[in-house]
Amino acid sequence: MSNSKPAIRVRPIRAFADNYIWVIESLAAPGRAIVVDPGDAAPIDADFRAKDIELAGILLTHHHPDHIGGVAGLIARTPVPVFGPDDPRMPAGTRPVADGSVIEFSELQLSFESWTLPGHTASHVGYIGHGALFCGDTLFSAGCGRLFEGSPEEMNASLTRLADLPPDTRVYCAHEYTAANLAFALAVDPSNDAARRYDATVAERRAAGTPSLPSTIELERRVNPFLRCATPAVRQAAEGRAGHALARSAEVFAELRRWKDGFR
Repeated sequence: MSNSKPAIRVRPIRAFADNYIWVIESLAAPGRAIVVDPGDAAPIDADFRAKDIELAGILLTHHHPDHIGGVAGLIARTPVPVFGPDDPRMPAGTRPVADGSVIEFSELQLSFESWTLPGHTASHVGYIGHGALFCGDTLFSAGCGRLFEGSPEEMNASLTRLADLPPDTRVYCAHEYTAANLAFALAVDPSNDAARRYDATVAERRAAGTPSLPSTIELERRVNPFLRCATPAVRQAAEGRAGHALARSAEVFAELRRWKDGFR
């Protein structure tokens, strides 16, 4: 993956109730940008017209409509390369990526490495480069995606892999779920001071109308129960919920995910 210069500027475009479409701009090539998971073309068109930006490429993490719904409209107006999982459910013309594929945008002096991250869907991928992670619906701040197609073992492995990224890696998730996720995280581990402080910070940001994201890998390691399955407090909470001992971290993860699925 590339963490080399030039730096990137990343900003969100909001879509639907809680989606973020991430716009990646290279400081070396102003006026052109990559978008990640464009579920709706209209807000991107409006933003790019207002800022005089030209679309340079599209990165897709998985096939759900709120992540790919805007692709056809965008490329009809500006034909650009579209990259995404090797899955027949992706938009026509998507260039498939594999684990470790390097995607070059030479005119922007940018490159990203794709990682396969099964769990939320069977073919989910993420993109890493220039100190940033675009993780779609695999990792959320203080949470993770539901298991629609993958197994607990697969999602736990995907999250463990992401947790090993450099601690200062910026985490760009696809949804504004942080406040709700922190409520669950504190139910699991009410003595987690880092999560309590983060909860207060997120409440201030949301009250001001600003995104809670990006997060960082370092912060997620401290507050996200799904990255802390080996932590005694998290394991004990999961075992208490299950009513029996849990021998492996994937079992702890599975119990946490079941708990979160019914949490209100």
